[in-house]
Parts: sequence; structure tokens; C-alpha cells
Amino acid sequence: MPTESLRIDKWLWEVRLFKSRSLATDACKAGKVKMDGSNVKASKEIKEGDVITVSLNPLFKTVRVKQFPKSRVNAKLVPDFMEDLTLQAEYDRVQMINDTNSEYRDRGAGRPTKKLRRVIDQLKNSKESW
Repeated sequence: MPTESLRIDKWLWEVRLFKSRSLATDACKAGKVKMDGSNVKASKEIKEGDVITVSLNPLFKTVRVKQFPKSRVNAKLVPDFMEDLTLQAEYDRVQMINDTNSEYRDRGAGRPTKKLRRVIDQLKNSKESW
């Protein structure tokens, strides 16, 4: 017999949006999970078709509930249980943030010299002023 509703924290964990159910519960308590623009409690019962917005810092992911799994599902099966409604622009924004905040140094290059360190710090400070 298929389930008609399920606790939101359990569903978020089962479809792998959070690594543990307690993290999903904590996110609900912190106001990072919303339905219809308002915060939800971890005990909120959801049903098929509900649209949920989750703040997975810095990404704001929007998903629609398709079905309820019996237990935590394999990552390959997640699309059977939720539909990702997140706009591509949101993914692009997160990618841009990751690209600008990353530093790359060749493996084995060693530590930067004092002079090079000053240049790196100067570049970092100029990015922050943007």
C-alpha cells in the first residue's frame, strides 16, 4: 500500500538532499526548508506534488515531490521520487561563486615565496572590493 504522506525531514533524507535525517531536521529548524514561501517544521506532512525549496548553502534548490520511497534510495533512483525545478541560472550562479573563490596551485610547487604571497593577497583583496 503506497504512502499518501510523509514527514518532510524523512523525505529529504530519503531522496539524498541531506546526508542524515538529523541534518534534515536541523535544516527545518533553522528555516532552510520552505514550502509556499514559509518555513516548515520537520514534522510537516508532505504529499505528492508539493514544491519544496531547500537552502543548501549557497544553492537554493527547488524540487517537486513525485513519490515516497520505502527507505533511502540509491542516487540513480532519486529522479523517480523528485523532480528538480531549480533554474539553470541558479546552478550557473553557484558555479561562478566556486570558480572565483578557488585557488589553484600545481601539485609539488611548494609553498609560495614571501613576494608571491604578497601578490596573492593583493589579488584576493582586489576581488573582495568588486
